[in-house]
Amino acid sequence: MSKQKEKEQRANEKRRTKFRQFQEKIGILFQDEKLLVQAFTHSSYVNEHRKRPQEDNERLEFLGDAVLELTVSQYLFQQFPHMSEGELTKLRAAIVCEPSLVKFANDLSFGQLVLLGKGEEMTGGRTRPSLLADVFEAFVGALYLDQGMDAVIRFLEQTIFPKIREGAFSHVMDYKSQLQELVQRDGSGVIEYTILQEKGPAHNKEFVSRVALNGEEFGIGVGRSKKEAEQKAAQMALEKLKALATE
Repeated sequence: MSKQKEKEQRANEKRRTKFRQFQEKIGILFQDEKLLVQAFTHSSYVNEHRKRPQEDNERLEFLGDAVLELTVSQYLFQQFPHMSEGELTKLRAAIVCEPSLVKFANDLSFGQLVLLGKGEEMTGGRTRPSLLADVFEAFVGALYLDQGMDAVIRFLEQTIFPKIREGAFSHVMDYKSQLQELVQRDGSGVIEYTILQEKGPAHNKEFVSRVALNGEEFGIGVGRSKKEAEQKAAQMALEKLKALATE
């Protein structure tokens, strides 16, 4: 066997091991591992390995983009029943935009698995935001083809949905408006916000806000501004009201 073939065999085995370890790490085993590899295959790699028939991830990216938009839309629709169409659209846009997808990809170390051509590798393609965002969408597309929508939702339950629940995108969510809308719809009373505390030096202040419904405390929020503190208090109040409604 020639040295070149030996080198290629070692590289292929190393690649197979990396993809096997990745699947074990995320708890998803692909039935068709070729789909998984394709999701991480950049066009520059295909161009440099024309003797080896292999597809790049661009078609999977197209599919994954649509699947991601649908699954995130469904989750937001169910999770935030009092949010308007405009607010849902704004929130979804923040979740599926390039910077967010890059963060999701980095959290799972996707960059280490991408198959790149030498030129793309040398110019920093492995950490290029647009490339990582595309790979995340392509992975979602590959998972959908391999195991269906339920598997995609389980994957997002591990990676994206917890971040939404934790408030990672609260900067685009207007909880105060949602709370006002809910209270007005139910005719359940008057909302009042109070700043309980203001602490820290002028350049690094922290505010504590309280929101009350008919004089009863429903939420406390802490933020770097009065507005942020009130938004967090309103978020807590919405969660409390939602819990009361299901009892």
